[in-house]
Amino acid sequence: MKYLKFLLVCIPLSIAGYYLKWNSTLTFFLICFAIVPLAGYLGSATEEIAVYTGPKFGGFLNATFGNATELIISFFAIRAGLYDVVKASLVGSILGNILLVLGCSIFAGGLKHKKLTYDSGLGSFTATMLLFAVIGLSVPAVFTYHVSESLVSSKYENLSIITSVIMLCIYVLGMFYSFKTQNDLYGVEHAEDIDSKWSLTLSIVILAACTVFIAYESELLVDTIKPMTSSAGMSQMFVGIILIPIVGNAAEHSTAVIMALKNKMDIAIEIAVGSSLQIALFVIPVSVLISLFFTPMSIVLKPIELFLLFSSVLVANQIVKSGSSNWMEGLKLVSIYIIAAAGFFIIG
Repeated sequence: MKYLKFLLVCIPLSIAGYYLKWNSTLTFFLICFAIVPLAGYLGSATEEIAVYTGPKFGGFLNATFGNATELIISFFAIRAGLYDVVKASLVGSILGNILLVLGCSIFAGGLKHKKLTYDSGLGSFTATMLLFAVIGLSVPAVFTYHVSESLVSSKYENLSIITSVIMLCIYVLGMFYSFKTQNDLYGVEHAEDIDSKWSLTLSIVILAACTVFIAYESELLVDTIKPMTSSAGMSQMFVGIILIPIVGNAAEHSTAVIMALKNKMDIAIEIAVGSSLQIALFVIPVSVLISLFFTPMSIVLKPIELFLLFSSVLVANQIVKSGSSNWMEGLKLVSIYIIAAAGFFIIG
């Protein structure tokens, strides 16, 4: 967090670049660098408030604001009609958490501590829930690719809405389960590892300010996607599935790695897998429901997205349930992510 403050200078620069019509690629990345510290401070403010409010309300607050950046960016992208970018960015957030965040955490922690051990029971339920969530999200795509195109065009929105409502119900019941059993389902109950440094009032002010600025920068980000991809020769798929998720989760990524370096792999796994579960059960369904106020967005994912989701979640389940890991396993996860990123950049 102490280095994020230096990126705050990108906020006025990104605004200047947007309105003064600077190079679209430069402006896009300035906006990305501006969102990174804002997302970091948003997460820190949420955790600070959780320290004051206690574990139950703090857990609810963290579960709600844990992926606020992704949801805000999705809202403006939906409003702009960039549905492929929205779905790609949300799928990319899940992949980034499982492959990049978990991989970097295991790699960094394994280099320092040789062999990492953790309670396989704590994260196994969350990892299994994530697998069920991915299966649920895949059902509309399976039916879409199975039936004729004419039927798809008239019926798939209803199936997406039904799926989204069910996923949201599971999300709410999952929070209730977490509070009743003290089982950290969404990776949000690590406030005891955060040293309180802000007052409650300051935390609320920072939370509100960051939310406003993220919303403003997100609108600028969405407006620059098309001109940037045209001038840089970059596909919108690559921007959605790789760049935007990294921007929204950069601060959270660093927290997981720091926990792994402290040999607190239970918390690192909770952050990576729990955040992915939040995306699958909350952010994606809410995005579908938000789209109803504009043009309905389906939850149908592309075959390559489905393949990467399933394979990544299966690997995460194996790692979490093993109870131990090493730097080589982390390197394998990061390597898969880099290969996927290269594929989307070159071909996507």
